[in-house]
Amino acid sequence: MESISRFSQRLLPTCLAENCLRNPITSPFRLIPSLRFHPTLIPTSKPGPSDPNRIFSTRKTYRPSSSSSTLIASAGWILGLGDKKPALPEIVKAGDPVLHESAQEVEPGEIGSDRIQKIIDDMIKAMRTAPGVGLAAPQIGIPLRIIVLEDTKEYISYDRKDVIKAQERRPFDLLVILNPKLKKKGNRTAFFFEGCLSVDGFRAVVERHLQVEVTGLSRDGKPIKVDASGWKARILQHECDHLDGTLYVDKMVPRTFRTVQNIDLPLAVGCPKLGAR
Repeated sequence: MESISRFSQRLLPTCLAENCLRNPITSPFRLIPSLRFHPTLIPTSKPGPSDPNRIFSTRKTYRPSSSSSTLIASAGWILGLGDKKPALPEIVKAGDPVLHESAQEVEPGEIGSDRIQKIIDDMIKAMRTAPGVGLAAPQIGIPLRIIVLEDTKEYISYDRKDVIKAQERRPFDLLVILNPKLKKKGNRTAFFFEGCLSVDGFRAVVERHLQVEVTGLSRDGKPIKVDASGWKARILQHECDHLDGTLYVDKMVPRTFRTVQNIDLPLAVGCPKLGAR
């Protein structure tokens, strides 16, 4: 993230290599010491009425079962004696129908199933491996209304204090929400740059409400309610948008779309200033 006058903050992390090339202090949402919020594997046919549980995408098939834990060989001479790591689901890219259609609700009776719990576990692993601060199930090719999000002191520490303050960014523990329903509160909004792993390499300014309320179910099937403000509210809005088939580019301020490399360039004349309203 850059200074208040340019805010390169995004909802999803940009890899450390990118950040260091541009600015040694850039922020996360693309965070750090490892790579970033980019997992990998993808599903193939759209679920139909006769097969509601079938996973969806336009490429390989990802099935959240024991069979999906196929091991892939890693470079043993780098990682140590032929270590192997489970494959993570691949981030689906813009244009795949799963990202542009509304996701299905998870049946309450299914929440405790191995299938749903495996999907949740894979989402958390993918988000943390990236690392990132939020992920929606459609982003790994699964058309279900599930989101996970988390922001840590470590992630936030990579940004400058003035930026953190302006964005009202504070750490929060892991949240898993199924069938979330988001309600915007108050009239105050803020303009900041956002990005998305499904539209990798680009950023744009998006206006978001500063306060929201989200209700839904926990991974245990219990009702939960989250009152959020500042950056946490932005992450929730971004992830809930994914469940309705909406990407940040569908809501971006015109003429603010740009590559990551151009994130520091001035906004066009007439574009709103970054910050809260």
